[in-house]
Amino acid sequence: MGDFFWKRLHDWGVRRIFGYPGDGINGLLGALQRTGDMFEFVQVRHEEMAAFMASAHAKFTGELGVCLATSGPGAAHLLTGLYDARLDHMPVLAIAGQQARTAVGAHYQQELDLVSMFKDVAGAFVAQASVPSQVRHLTDRAVRIALGQRRVTALIFPNDLQEMDMEEPPRAHGSVFSGIGWSAPNVAPADADLQRAAEVLNAGERVAMLVGAGAGGAAEEVEAVADTLGAGCAKALLGKDVLPDDLLWVTGSIGLLGTEPSWKLMQECDTLLMLGSGFPYSEFLPKEGSARGVQVDLDPGMLSIRYPMEVNLTGDVGATLAALKPLLKPKTDSAWRKKIGEWNEDWWQTLEKRAMAGADPVNPQRVFWELSPRLPENAMVTCDSGSGANWYARDVKLRAGMRASLSGGLASMGAGVPYAIAAKFAYPDRPVVALVGDGAMQMNNMAELITISKYWRSWSDPRLVVMVLNNEDLNQVTWEQRVMEGNPKFEATQTIPDVPYHKFAQMIGLEGIYVDKAEDVVDAWDRALSAKVPTVLEVKSDPNVAPLPPHIKLEQARNFMFSMVKGDDNAAEVVKDTARQMFGNVLPGGNKD
Repeated sequence: MGDFFWKRLHDWGVRRIFGYPGDGINGLLGALQRTGDMFEFVQVRHEEMAAFMASAHAKFTGELGVCLATSGPGAAHLLTGLYDARLDHMPVLAIAGQQARTAVGAHYQQELDLVSMFKDVAGAFVAQASVPSQVRHLTDRAVRIALGQRRVTALIFPNDLQEMDMEEPPRAHGSVFSGIGWSAPNVAPADADLQRAAEVLNAGERVAMLVGAGAGGAAEEVEAVADTLGAGCAKALLGKDVLPDDLLWVTGSIGLLGTEPSWKLMQECDTLLMLGSGFPYSEFLPKEGSARGVQVDLDPGMLSIRYPMEVNLTGDVGATLAALKPLLKPKTDSAWRKKIGEWNEDWWQTLEKRAMAGADPVNPQRVFWELSPRLPENAMVTCDSGSGANWYARDVKLRAGMRASLSGGLASMGAGVPYAIAAKFAYPDRPVVALVGDGAMQMNNMAELITISKYWRSWSDPRLVVMVLNNEDLNQVTWEQRVMEGNPKFEATQTIPDVPYHKFAQMIGLEGIYVDKAEDVVDAWDRALSAKVPTVLEVKSDPNVAPLPPHIKLEQARNFMFSMVKGDDNAAEVVKDTARQMFGNVLPGGNKD
C-alpha cells in the first residue's frame, strides 16, 4: 500500500515532504525510502514546523504543501501549522499514522481519534483508510479537494495497513475508480455583474483599493485598474508583496500595523475596491455608508463580511480585473493621486526620523529601515508574529520581484524560521531573510536553526539570514497590555531570558553576528547578506519603543497613560521613547538621545 501511495502522490506532482519519523508511519517511511530520488524529504525538529513549512511551501509556490507525522502526539503536533494553512486558504495535505486497525477503540497507546481531531482544520476532507483498495480514491480526493478548494485535507493510515499489498478495487457494487488530474479554472463574474461594478467604480472620484493575498500573481492587472481609476492602494499584511512599495500611490499596510497614509486613504475615499483580502479589522475601513464598495474574491464566503459591498464579484482577481478594465473610464483628475503621493512622501520621512531616533540600546525600527535598501534583488522575506511585525509592515520596502509572507489569519508565533526554510527549499537560488523576535526564537525557532545547519549546503545560494530582536520581552503583548487594557507591563508573564542566539548559531556551524550599537546596524546587515553561510543576526533592541498605530484613539491614549501611572517599571523609558517617536520630527533635536 505504501509504495502505491507515494507513487500516486508523485503522479499528482508532489516532490517534497516535510515531516518527522515515528513508528506509527514506519511502513510509509520504508516505502518512501524505496522511491529513491522521487521525493525530497525534509526532516524538521518538530511536527508543528513541518506543517508551517507545508503552509509556506503552498504560499510561495502555489503547489500542494505536504507534511507527514506519526500517530498520536506526532499527528497532534501538526495542528497549529495546519490551522495556519486553513486560515490563509492554502492547499495542504497532512498525512498521519494510526495504531493497528485491530487496536483502534481499545484505548491503545498513542491512539487518538484522529478523524475527529482533524475534522475542524481539515473539514473539507479527512479520512482514515481501512483497506488498501481505498487508498487510490482517498488520495485522489484529498489532493484534488486541497488544490481545488484551497483547503487543508488529511489522510490517516493505520500502521498495519501501510505494510499490506496494494489491491485495486474490484469491479463490483460499492467500488469506485478515481483518477488523477486537476486544472485551475478561469473564474470570472458574469458580464452583467461586471457592468454593475464598473458603474460604481466609474462614479467614484476618490477610489481606494485594498489588496490581499488573493491578488497575488495579478500585479499587472491590479496596477492597470489602479492607474485607470486614479486610485490609491493599501495592502493587507498577506498582500504586502503584491505591489512594490516604491509606487507613490501604494500606501502600504493597513490596520494596527499599518501606515498613516492607508488610514487617510480609507477615511477620505468615496469608493472602495477590495481585492482578494479577508482583512479582519473593519474599524480601519471606511465608515459604513461613507463609501460605495466593490469586492472581488474567489471564495464567496469572504464577500461583504468586513464592509457592506454594493457589488460582490465571485472570481479570480486577475481574471476579474482583466474583464473589468475595458468597462472602466480613465480618470482625468489627478488631484486624488497627488494627495496620496504627498501623504506617502511625508510618511516615509516620518518613518525615517522614527527609525533614527535614539533608543537603549538599539531602536528596532532602524534595523528594519536599514534592511530595505540592502535587500538583494529577488529576495524573499518572512516575518514572525510579535512587535517585529509592526516594523516589517511599515519599514520594509519591497521592490518588484520580491516575495514575502507570514502567518496571517492565525498570526501564530513561531512561523518565521520554518517559513524561511520552506522558501529556501522552494527557491534555493534566492536569498531569504527571516525577521524574528526573541519570544518566537525561544518558543521553537531556535531548534529549526538545526534544520538549516543540516541542509544549507544543498542550496545553490547559501544566503539565509535570521534576524533576531533580543529585547527580553514578549513585546507585542506587553504593548497590548498597556494600550488595550490600560495595565502596566506584567513582569511575570512578559520578561523572558536573555539568550545568546548568535553564539548558538556559531555552535552549530552557522555564522553569528551580534549588534548592540545603532551605528553598527548597517555593517551587520552588509556582513549577514554577503555571508557564505546562513547567518543569525542578533540585535539587542529597546523594548520600550512603542509600535504606534496609524491613528491613536482617545481610549488608547487614556489606557496608555493609566498603564504608566499604575506602576510600570519601565514607565520613564517608555514615556521618553514614545515622545521621541511622536514628537521627534517636530521638536528641535528630537532625534537625538
